[in-house]
Amino acid sequence: MGTDDDLDHVGRILEQWRHERPDLDPSPMGIIGRLHRLAARLDEELRPVFAEAGLGDGDFDVLASLRRSGAPYELTPGQLGATTMVSSGAVTKRVDRLVAAGWVERNVCADDARSRRVRLTDAGLALVDDLVGRHVANERRLVASFTPSERAELSRLLEAWGRALG
Repeated sequence: MGTDDDLDHVGRILEQWRHERPDLDPSPMGIIGRLHRLAARLDEELRPVFAEAGLGDGDFDVLASLRRSGAPYELTPGQLGATTMVSSGAVTKRVDRLVAAGWVERNVCADDARSRRVRLTDAGLALVDDLVGRHVANERRLVASFTPSERAELSRLLEAWGRALG
């Protein structure tokens, strides 16, 4: 058994479970617990880049989805929902905020007057291009403790796990 100083918070919890329930293998708790704690910590590290521009990470997600869709940088609300994996109500709220800020606009679809498309404005395009560069640099900083091969292996494992969970 490691000393308390040698263990992280989750490691201490695992040691307690091993002591109290030696009949169980708590190692899955270590993976899941560390991922939960890491996700929260990563969110804290990623949010400031967006907050400096007056955006929440969900707002950036909409802008980034439009940008990576390619010119003319527009999608339907349904397509935005699919690329951001949020409900149509959440997309509407995000788009409303972004329209009010002047970063996106809603346009009537040329082939269906009942439908709308959301498009980046010139200001929105400039904003997202600036932010995505800063965001990627920030993410690079956050994974800098891994070698390129470790990053590739971690990415592969997480993708495989995500696929297995469906």
